[in-house]
Amino acid sequence: MLCELCQQEPATSFHHLIPRTLHSNRWFKKNFTREQMRSGIDVCRQCHRSIHNFASEKELGRSFYTMELLLAHPDVAKYVAWRQRRER
Repeated sequence: MLCELCQQEPATSFHHLIPRTLHSNRWFKKNFTREQMRSGIDVCRQCHRSIHNFASEKELGRSFYTMELLLAHPDVAKYVAWRQRRER
């Protein structure tokens, strides 16, 4: 299976769209279902590391909790485009 972001590397890591450290937070419990809290994407290590470099865990959970929202993050979008160009 390929990385769901760059489509270049094998997916070796699971990225929780709402970071696990936030699952016990009252705000997240109130605003998201268990299904949403458990959702995630399969990504390569480089993409996973980059996601966490571009945004804090709280910011990821509150603002980038879907694949579409994550790809709308300017730095993530720029990084993914660069990875896809680089691997061709």
